[in-house]
Amino acid sequence: MNKALDNRDGVSSVCPLDCADTCSLSVDVHEGEISRVRGSRANPFTRGKICAKVAQALPGQVHGPQRLTRPMVLDGPKGAGHFRPVSWDEALDIIHARFTDIIARYGAEAIAPLTYGGPMGLLAKGSMDARFFHRLGASKVDATTLCAGTSSAAWESVYGSAGGIPYTELPHSRLIVVWGNNITGCNLHATTLIREARKNGARLVVVDPKRTRIADEADLHLPIVPGTDVVLAYAVAARLQVTGGLDKGFIERYVHGAEAFLKEASRYPLQRAADLCGVDATLIEQFAQLWQTHSPAAVSIGVAPERNRNGGSGVRAVLALPALTGNLGPKGAGVFDVSGFFPVQRDALSRPDLCREPVREFNALDLARHILDPGDATPVKAVFIYNHNPVAVHPRQREMRAALSSEELFVVGSEISMTDSMAVADLVLPATTHLEYDDLYKAYGHQFLQRSAAVIAPVGEALPNTELFRRLARRFGFAESCFGDSDAELMDQAFPSDMAQLAGRRASELALDEAVDMAAGNPPLLMRGMMPDTPSGKIELFSERLQSATGNGVPGYRALPAQRGFLLVSPASERRINSTFGGITGHDTDMVCEMASADAERLGLHHQQRVRLFNDGGEVELPLAVSDRVRPGTVYVPKGGWIKGSPTGQTINALVPGHKSDLADGACYYDCSVDIVACA
Repeated sequence: MNKALDNRDGVSSVCPLDCADTCSLSVDVHEGEISRVRGSRANPFTRGKICAKVAQALPGQVHGPQRLTRPMVLDGPKGAGHFRPVSWDEALDIIHARFTDIIARYGAEAIAPLTYGGPMGLLAKGSMDARFFHRLGASKVDATTLCAGTSSAAWESVYGSAGGIPYTELPHSRLIVVWGNNITGCNLHATTLIREARKNGARLVVVDPKRTRIADEADLHLPIVPGTDVVLAYAVAARLQVTGGLDKGFIERYVHGAEAFLKEASRYPLQRAADLCGVDATLIEQFAQLWQTHSPAAVSIGVAPERNRNGGSGVRAVLALPALTGNLGPKGAGVFDVSGFFPVQRDALSRPDLCREPVREFNALDLARHILDPGDATPVKAVFIYNHNPVAVHPRQREMRAALSSEELFVVGSEISMTDSMAVADLVLPATTHLEYDDLYKAYGHQFLQRSAAVIAPVGEALPNTELFRRLARRFGFAESCFGDSDAELMDQAFPSDMAQLAGRRASELALDEAVDMAAGNPPLLMRGMMPDTPSGKIELFSERLQSATGNGVPGYRALPAQRGFLLVSPASERRINSTFGGITGHDTDMVCEMASADAERLGLHHQQRVRLFNDGGEVELPLAVSDRVRPGTVYVPKGGWIKGSPTGQTINALVPGHKSDLADGACYYDCSVDIVACA
């Protein structure tokens, strides 16, 4: 590319972060490099506004000194950080030789792809990469257990596969409940719609242990103890039953198992629930009254409620409230969930038919065990890490690092920069940023489909995932024609060719400066032309499938783990969504331990003092931020920190326990209990 000629302003793109909003972007290019990133008005939901983290950090991620530009192979002891550059042909030969040897000795299931969110495009994950590993016969690793898997299982157990309502219906709601969702940090554009609804008389309730910025605008804020969401939802349901606030006609016609659910809920009258949740009983009573007197009512549930041992039961109980009050069907009533608007043809993209025989699948949380202590099972002898930074993301960080650092494990990874996980790899491959390849983006906070194209040429020798796995397929001699599909062909395979929303176009033909409204044409939604496809055909507050699998068709509250001094919560912040920007210099000023002023005073600690957080998993040192926004007994540290910025060689994920949630065996990040003392 002629850099001198490549000066363009306002080039259309899309934000790839694991954030609900999936904003449209306008990118300025100067001499072939990204000079500025702004919001674009192409997406009517995001309306030209983007968060500071993207505007400030993205150019540095693309062109900063941490950027990987050539394949590199380990040159010295594992984990010491010594690598030497190799050509792409050499890198592919190394992978082929090591994988072939492992397959000959242990079978293909000894190889495991380790991928997660990364860039959220449909092509970057689950297309050519999935085809390669299916054809190889590698193990499948379920990474949904790290996030959203428990919520998805809870949703399916209540509503089946029927979808929720789009956020664009917010202005029609009379009661808006934001439950465990810091929308000002990772669902920013919903705030404008909430404010519009508030001007029309809607009431706003926020359930969150922290007084987030949206909670400042709420009519009611319930700062509950993390992990007690199920108790609060049960208490509201029980109170509604006492006060006559249930919609008996709706329940009789559309709900299965309400009697069993309400029996469980009756175990949590106001005062008992208040004691468990750590809030005043009058707040719970007021919350129930709002459900009774304001309709249509809608709920926005974040991932926070699932991140504890009661995660599945908590989400199920929250999902029950719209059903018990008849808030499903009318515009502005229900649960915000846009997954149903994107009928992605995942099998067409991933081609599971390429698997020659059934292969095992295991929970990503169990990866270290499959490496270090597999027992009689096939050991994992190689992992391919892409779209993921497991050392920074997984619970029990010390165990994960030990597993990936094993001399008997071959670790190959594709990344933008030298992350904590790449630092323990044997072979590191340079990956393109999303500004250097074409992709399709759906969202989980709005219903608009967007296409992006490369804004600049790949930096150095970096490759997008689609091209990387095409080359690997050729090197392994995979002759199936699907490994020759272009990115445009992959896009066209992602959605049905007869989708009315595409207006007769292929997905690859969508304009770069448009966002397709996938809710156009009134597609059938829950209670709007679509009934739950549950076994009973109704909304299931009691589930026979759960009864069979867990022995409890209405999961209840399980007491929180034995407590140290504080519960540690690690959400996204307004400077980071995850670990994506963790390696960028100057972008870690939010890495503090936020503590209630009453707790700081009790412990004799002061603002900006360095403190040590510790438990049996490890220890972390951070500056203290004294605040009146967090509830006493709970501290906040943003997720996404990198080890290289930690004086203890660990991040807060070293402190997160390894036990699993009640549904789908999800990670329990918010069951983390720590003690805190001043640093010496």
